[in-house]
Amino acid sequence: MHIRSGVRAVAALEAAKGVLVLAAGLGLLSLLHRDVEDVGERIVHHFHLDPARHYPHIFLRAADHLTDSRIVLLAAGAAGYAIVRLIEAYGLWQDRRWAEWLSALSGAFYIPFEIGHLRHHPTWLTWGALVVNVLVVMLMCAVLWRSRRRGKV
Repeated sequence: MHIRSGVRAVAALEAAKGVLVLAAGLGLLSLLHRDVEDVGERIVHHFHLDPARHYPHIFLRAADHLTDSRIVLLAAGAAGYAIVRLIEAYGLWQDRRWAEWLSALSGAFYIPFEIGHLRHHPTWLTWGALVVNVLVVMLMCAVLWRSRRRGKV
């Protein structure tokens, strides 16, 4: 794969993450002034999940502790994260050096957390996230190295 195509793929991935997190934040705002615990229980039952299992239990416990102020705070955090991802995607698509650095550093930031998560809860999703992040960091380092060798600073 041509290196430029790889950077464009990373830009598309970052844009998708930004849009997804923005949608999740807006979804959270729809829970304002509602009985979030009841909504959580209906979701668990709708998907035929066992509320006593680990992840549904965590989800229900979190729903039980979700207040309107926490919803707003989480939605604001989601908006901030989404804005950073969308700006990064734009910068990568436009061949901006700062976006290449941002992509390499943010990807590298998550790797230790993913490795730690793998030690306790190894899943295909966690393995996939780790592999994708390692590939993104390697690609961005190659792009940065290549630019440095060409004298683009």
